[in-house]
Amino acid sequence: MNFLLVAVGGFFGSILRYYLSFILNKRIIATWIANLSGSVLLAILAKYYLEYDFPENLWLLLGIGFCGAYTTFSTFGKETLELLLDKKYLQAMLYIATSVIVTFIAVFCILL
Repeated sequence: MNFLLVAVGGFFGSILRYYLSFILNKRIIATWIANLSGSVLLAILAKYYLEYDFPENLWLLLGIGFCGAYTTFSTFGKETLELLLDKKYLQAMLYIATSVIVTFIAVFCILL
């Protein structure tokens, strides 16, 4: 049953991730939005899971399945590498810095 919950969550997370990429024309901003919003959602879910009586099934469905498929470190790495190969060093550094710093601040504020 646990595998099914993770799979269903992953199905919907990956579909939403694809849709976001599609409507934003596969731009870097789609990955940035997905990673930031997915990290914020995961932080909220983790807080409830760790501190309150949050059902295990919802954690598996949403936290592990949905957020795991919705966020995309591999695309982030690919896009960063493409920027570096295109010698867009400033854009690559800004992409990395804002992805890490903004996400860290958002998650930190949620988990306080």
